Amino acid sequence: MANHKSTIKRARQAKVRRLHNRYYAKTTRNAVSALRATSDKKEAEAMLPKVSSLLDKLAKKNIIHKNKAANLKSSLAKKVNTLA
Repeated sequence: MANHKSTIKRARQAKVRRLHNRYYAKTTRNAVSALRATSDKKEAEAMLPKVSSLLDKLAKKNIIHKNKAANLKSSLAKKVNTLA
């Protein structure tokens, strides 16, 4: 374990941030999988802006990479558009 006061505090902060980031990343992953599992077009169209917003927020806070967010949004939009 760290010996300096500042490094002890850093370790505490890193733990809190890690848990916070994991929570939001997991919530978003669940939302993405729910959208992928949907076969109803109206429901999927209603979910898409919310999921896109979650992805944008994660990318903005560097929890996921901005290109990953863009790729996920693109593939989800394609899926929603192909639903009949």
